[in-house]
Amino acid sequence: MNPLVSKVHEKENRWSAEFAALRQLCLESGLNEELKWGQACYDLDGGNVVLIHGFKDYCALLFMKGALLKDPKGILVQQTKNVQAARQIRFAAIVDINKQKAIVKAYISEAIAVEKSGAKVAMKSVEQFDMPEEFLKRLDDDPRLAEAFHALTPGRQKGYLLHFGGAKQSATRAARVAKHAPRILKGLGLDD
Repeated sequence: MNPLVSKVHEKENRWSAEFAALRQLCLESGLNEELKWGQACYDLDGGNVVLIHGFKDYCALLFMKGALLKDPKGILVQQTKNVQAARQIRFAAIVDINKQKAIVKAYISEAIAVEKSGAKVAMKSVEQFDMPEEFLKRLDDDPRLAEAFHALTPGRQKGYLLHFGGAKQSATRAARVAKHAPRILKGLGLDD
């Protein structure tokens, strides 16, 4: 048991019993316990396999390569349409975990097997993401911006495309493009 994880879990009020039960299941699998992104994360030889996290209405086990799991029970959830690899099993109460212990153990075992196999989730390329019309027009009108955008790493490009495209109204998309154009010209990502 990693003392850093214990310290974080001691501060948890809403999901303390659920976190303890999920932690026990993860530790029984033989995975290494670390604290990553402020969450209990379980890895195999440095490859992240699963983490425990909590939200307002549920807590969850997040399988890093969940898209590669078979999911015979149909319980894996894709958090949002933009999440490509990870999948969750969600729990609303400790009774949910207790009822599904054998199933959860089986999913963890399969996730370990996937990690051992070296399998990778085929990620969408930048070209497969929607390019908002407002941003496309701006790139057509400003070759310097187009060159700077294409010089960004694929992750930074995807971040901008998701941010710009996430706005429902054209005016909001255009405002986001205008706001972030100077950052793109500096070679910065959305969160840099």
